[in-house]
Amino acid sequence: MAAAALLAVLAVPLPLLLLLPLLPLLLGAARRLRRARSRPGGPRALPRGGRALVVTAHPDDEAMFFAPALLGLRRAGAAPAVLCCSAGNYYNQGEIRKKELEQSCRVLGIPESDVTVVDHRDLPDNPAVEWDTHLLATIVLKHIEAKNINLVVTFDAGGVSGHANHISLYSAVRYLHSEGKLPEGCRVLVLESVNLLRKYISFLDVPISCLLPRDALFILTEEETEQAKRAMRCHRSQLLWFRHLYVLFSRYMVVNSLHLL
Repeated sequence: MAAAALLAVLAVPLPLLLLLPLLPLLLGAARRLRRARSRPGGPRALPRGGRALVVTAHPDDEAMFFAPALLGLRRAGAAPAVLCCSAGNYYNQGEIRKKELEQSCRVLGIPESDVTVVDHRDLPDNPAVEWDTHLLATIVLKHIEAKNINLVVTFDAGGVSGHANHISLYSAVRYLHSEGKLPEGCRVLVLESVNLLRKYISFLDVPISCLLPRDALFILTEEETEQAKRAMRCHRSQLLWFRHLYVLFSRYMVVNSLHLL
């Protein structure tokens, strides 16, 4: 029995073992911070009444990665819209996934009129394909100008999961920003990619995210986290067994830390 217990301990990754003594502290801090976020108001950097655009690569990105930002922006009065730059047609499920995206956004409080899907043959859903920066930048800028957007939210250079399509979005928005092509006063926030340990410790990452430098931080309450999970469950075509685990353990279902370009 003792040998079996020892083997069980040794099977736990060392970083997790190091966190065990801090677990009660992290649990308490995370719960207090999530309760604090349930009070009225939002991130101080975001003016009420602004127009925010969350730029994603595939249907389900909005729930899988950006639910805290979308719900936090709504809480802050920033009226978020979603621009999804592919129909997610890698397995010929594009039409199904468009409908799932609309359902998910409805759960997140975003009306269908504020959800746009780009279905361009040169922007295929493919983890091996880097999308053309100038084409993508042109599409995103046109949408920003048409919707009078003053805050853009998208992936950072790591793309959270390293997906080439995610990183292409960052390259396109960075190009618009660095070349001064964005409308005056339009800011860009990019979603922080974190290491594997932090990615899968769920709400235990909340106090860590609070301590580290960032320009915006969105933390969901327990009720809002359930709302984010309901949105993710709208993507039935994508709910393979490992995505159920993702919904349970990913910090991106609870917290988004972002940085200004």
